[in-house]
Amino acid sequence: MVNFLQDKVIVLSGVGPGLGRSLGEEAAKAGADLVLVSRTESRLEKMAEVVRSHGRRALVVPTDINDEAQRAALVDAALAEFGRVDCLINNAFAIPPMEPISTLSVESLREAQETNVFAPLRLCALFADALAASKGSIIMLNSAVVHHSEPVYSGYKLSKGTLKHLASSLATELGPRGIRVNSVAPSYIYEDVNKAYFDWIASETGRTHEDVYAEKAAPTDLKRLADPEEVARAALFFASDLASAVTGTMLNVDCGEFHDN
Repeated sequence: MVNFLQDKVIVLSGVGPGLGRSLGEEAAKAGADLVLVSRTESRLEKMAEVVRSHGRRALVVPTDINDEAQRAALVDAALAEFGRVDCLINNAFAIPPMEPISTLSVESLREAQETNVFAPLRLCALFADALAASKGSIIMLNSAVVHHSEPVYSGYKLSKGTLKHLASSLATELGPRGIRVNSVAPSYIYEDVNKAYFDWIASETGRTHEDVYAEKAAPTDLKRLADPEEVARAALFFASDLASAVTGTMLNVDCGEFHDN
């Protein structure tokens, strides 16, 4: 792949299986150095090995992004190691119980908001000076759940819908400082977690994995689901100079399931 992120420093909050892993690897393949962030150090070290295998630098910073002191320490560590930050990717997320929102406790909704909304907000604020210095960008990993009205998704939609509006507000607020803020909204990503979920649905309904996949892919124009590498590459476009005039937008990466009017 062309090194469209050559020598950029990207802070990746939410290094986990599936999309988090693909975001880290695809960024390294495109020439970026990574600051890797999650609570689990062993997971970060494995991701760091992948980044380094592509000839790029990786800094491991175990962080609870819901803790203000740890968030501030993350900023200090990133700048101490690299001296600059070009992009912050907010990929960490929490999902409240999949039940109608009127049945959920305020505590369960608050917990999701802490991770999905308030932590990204604070990370954006804390990294703002560094991003202004580099004329950098922020990427919010949202979800196609914002396009749904199904009751079981409503708690998750509350936080992701709030995140969408937060990104829009930050784009306006931070734009005069040269910071771009954009969002990516994938639908089902065909990775290990959803593959296991499809297996479970198949076992519960007496169908095959392929039957469940076809059902989930049926609403899309391409009649398939995106893989995590495809979603990662679409997201990383926003981190590149190719997107230098793009801010305040949300890109659906869903094989054509939803169309913005």
